[in-house]
Amino acid sequence: MTGGMDGHAEDRGRVYQASGDQHINEHHHYGGDTSGASGPDSVRRPAVGRSPVVLRDRTEVMDRLRVGVEVGHGGEVYVLYGMGGSGKTAVACALFQEVTGEQSRVGLWVNASDRASLRAGMLAVAADRGASDGELLAARNGLRPAADLVWTYLDRSAEPWLLVLDNTDEPEILRDGNWLRTSPRGTVLVTTRRAAARWWPGAELQYIGVLPREDAALVLGDLAPHSGTTEQAARVADRLGRLPLALTLAGGFLSHQVIDPWTMDAYEDQLDGDERVQLIDRGADALSEADPRHLVGLTWQLTLDAFEARGLPEAAALLRLLARFAAEPLPLSLLNHADIGAVLHRARTETALRALLDQSLSELVDAAGTRCVQSHGILLDSVSAATPADLVPALDTAAVRLLDAAVPGVPDAGPYDPRLRLLVPHALVLLRHIGGPSVADALAVATRLSVALHRTGDYLSAWETARTAADLAQRFLGADHRTVLAARSRAGRALFRLGRYAEAEVALRTVRDTQERLLGADDPDTADSGYGLQLVLANLGRREESVALLRDTVVRRRTALGPVHPLTLRARASLLEMLPAAEVANEERGTLLMLPSECDRLLGPDHTVTLGARHNHAWALYLLGRFDESDREIKRVAETYVRRFGPDYPIVLAAWQLFSRTRAALGHVAEGITLMTDVVERRERSLGPEHPFTVASRQLLGAYRSGRWGP
Repeated sequence: MTGGMDGHAEDRGRVYQASGDQHINEHHHYGGDTSGASGPDSVRRPAVGRSPVVLRDRTEVMDRLRVGVEVGHGGEVYVLYGMGGSGKTAVACALFQEVTGEQSRVGLWVNASDRASLRAGMLAVAADRGASDGELLAARNGLRPAADLVWTYLDRSAEPWLLVLDNTDEPEILRDGNWLRTSPRGTVLVTTRRAAARWWPGAELQYIGVLPREDAALVLGDLAPHSGTTEQAARVADRLGRLPLALTLAGGFLSHQVIDPWTMDAYEDQLDGDERVQLIDRGADALSEADPRHLVGLTWQLTLDAFEARGLPEAAALLRLLARFAAEPLPLSLLNHADIGAVLHRARTETALRALLDQSLSELVDAAGTRCVQSHGILLDSVSAATPADLVPALDTAAVRLLDAAVPGVPDAGPYDPRLRLLVPHALVLLRHIGGPSVADALAVATRLSVALHRTGDYLSAWETARTAADLAQRFLGADHRTVLAARSRAGRALFRLGRYAEAEVALRTVRDTQERLLGADDPDTADSGYGLQLVLANLGRREESVALLRDTVVRRRTALGPVHPLTLRARASLLEMLPAAEVANEERGTLLMLPSECDRLLGPDHTVTLGARHNHAWALYLLGRFDESDREIKRVAETYVRRFGPDYPIVLAAWQLFSRTRAALGHVAEGITLMTDVVERRERSLGPEHPFTVASRQLLGAYRSGRWGP
């Protein structure tokens, strides 16, 4: 370990972290010499278990606390709150050492984790401040109010003092007897997991959270300086969620391996396993820690036990449900659904959530304009590992159903929606957790989420979601499972939109061949993969092969889904775009050019398939040389697209590109150049300068400018 208790004289920006919340087990000091520091069981010393370790953070909160203990100050109550293992006790310990060393202020440390410890500690404070054995005996026997005795002597203290009430996780016990008071002779500092301000009227609350990345890496470097570089330590710190308790345990473990020393990289690799909580807690053996508060796998169990004792079992149930999801912002709307009733009564969800917030187990955050709840990753891993096996199936089913309800049932094209992106880590973590029959259901939800992302234009997220989800589910379902194949097909579709045509062709052809072999050529999933593959082939310049596959897709969809199904109509609309001018007018006995009107009648004028049909119809008119008609139609389509999807949506830019062609074909080349300049700029921003769509747009713009363009 680096640093010691006297290190603060060198760097007042440093705080001393004692690997989580500490507490005193007993108090044996009943009187005697009160002029100086007493023995190790005295309230004059923080019972922190071992010498703290130097940390390089908490400067802001320390500066605020120092103001409250300056000469002439008194009567303040400060409350440090945060989740277990966040280092609240360490901050209190650092302040305690400063004021007792530099200011000669009396420091008094009491464990307030339960009634017995609080009472014993506070009576020891009274003894320290001069209470007689007779007065103490009367208070112990209930013959006089114990809290009154303590505060009488605190008020009479000849020396200013700092009173620390550590681990005050049940503030109710402070009210029983009015133990928490103020005095002009001193300052009170409370550490607690209970965040609600109602417990601390008149106090100044200070949240203690996880460490910044740089400081977290330095903690590991201080403890295990020979295990790796600062960047390697930073990666491990990220995996530990930068929680001080976890960092201290990890550093202790790394520093005590003798026979076969571990590196930071080796430790990080092991954190990928299902038993990372057990790995972290192995550091307690090296540091000789047995207190449950010093083990990440047990520290939160104290709070869960408290929920049961206080008649709040639904709080524990909600935390177990949250542990099925990721340690990322989870939209609160996801919890406000009837399907949560399989785990806890829906009417009690609000009470359960408030209990988690009150205990600093979760926090409310705003993400993408959405109110969310978030919990620490190691907390969730610990809760998940400790969840009784008989509860897991119901939790898995409820989690899948809640996520299913949060994803659009029929994803449609639309502007980018960052709220969908919030669901991605939860869908993937859920697939990492679950097994059994819920896996296929969870994968289907993740695939539908990928489709929704795809249709907002977030192709990279769509690809990553579908690909990762398929990989996770394949472990349980096998590579040939229908749902796995559907997910891989969606990943291939996203690859196409990302401009990665060669990869997309391989992925979609492989999936389609497997689907045709296992499910048959007429199966809707097979047809979907075929539709995606023909798009890739067309953009690779293999138009005849693409048209043949598209015609086959139309036939298959008409057979499986019927002639008026939206997917059938979409495939037919694609023929308007793909067929050469010589064929489009005669396709389907000359009726294909009437498809937009048919879609309008069947689906409505604003349906995405109808708009797509009109877009492709405008292209067909352009190929036929009917520039005026094409110009009017594509302008209306483009303007409708902008209203619905915004100016940067991919199909909006495709529509403006066609409009630029019709403008130029009608002799308005300058207007075409203006339109294409805007399209190129927007595509470069959204897709990148080397994307095939961007390159094609840039080439068309160059042709306009050079005068080498013709319709």
